[in-house]
Amino acid sequence: MSRTVSIRELRNQGGKVIERVLAGESLTVTRAGTPVAELGPVGRPGLEREALLQRWRKLPAIDPDALRRDVDSVVDGSL
Repeated sequence: MSRTVSIRELRNQGGKVIERVLAGESLTVTRAGTPVAELGPVGRPGLEREALLQRWRKLPAIDPDALRRDVDSVVDGSL
């Protein structure tokens, strides 16, 4: 998929162009084939300390021995 979009395409299909940006794609806007602007997703705001702690508290406990067995079962040990 192209990483550029013409001004005409931006004007005529603005919603589709913005959907691409929302999906994480960065686009260069061109006029007559010459780059004139860039569109990209805006960074997400950071989470507050308490929100992070609440998420952390909801994480399941991890059994390190079981994790090692799972990893060893799918990864070639000779690597």
